[in-house]
Amino acid sequence: MEWYNEPAKWTIHDSALHITAEPKTDFWRTTHYGFIRDSGHFGFNMAQGDFRCRVGIRGSYQYQYDQAGLMVRQDPHHWIKCGIEYVDGVQQASAVVTHTFSDWSVVPLAGHPPTVWFQIQRRGDAIEMSYTVDKARWVMLRLAYMPAQVPLQVGVMCASPQGKGFTTSFSDFFVDGLG
Repeated sequence: MEWYNEPAKWTIHDSALHITAEPKTDFWRTTHYGFIRDSGHFGFNMAQGDFRCRVGIRGSYQYQYDQAGLMVRQDPHHWIKCGIEYVDGVQQASAVVTHTFSDWSVVPLAGHPPTVWFQIQRRGDAIEMSYTVDKARWVMLRLAYMPAQVPLQVGVMCASPQGKGFTTSFSDFFVDGLG
C-alpha cells in the first residue's frame, strides 16, 4: 500500500489498520464552500478494469465532518469517496463524487453503529457504492461515473476537516480483480 498524505500516526494491529486523522485535513473541490482541499490521508493500491473493494470502518468520531471510508482516485480532479461522515452529531453514510467539482450526499445511520462496512464495485464506467451495518443486507448508496479502463488508486481514506483529529480503524480490507 502507498500513501497520499501519509498520516503521522498509523499502525497495523490485530489485522486492522489504525489511523489518527490529523486536524484540518480534507478532500473537497470548490462546490458550495469555494475552496479546494486535497490534504486527507489516503492509503491505496493501483487497480485497473473491473474490481470490488470492501472494508469495515470503526471510528471515534467527535467533530463536525470527521470522516473515514473508501476512495478511488484518478487524479486530483477526479475521485470518489464513500464512508462515514460525522455531521451534526450523527454518523452519516456519505458519498462524494468529484469530476472537477465535488458533490455530496448523506444518509443518517440510526443508533451510531460501532462498525459499518463499505464496498465500491467498478463495472465498466460505473462505480457502485454500498454499505451494511450487519454484513448481511447491503444498501446501495450511490452509482457514479468514472471512465472505464482508466487506472485508479483504490484504498482507505480519513480526514478531520474541522476537528482536532480522531482515530479510526479499518478491518477486513480487500480489493479483488486487480489488473
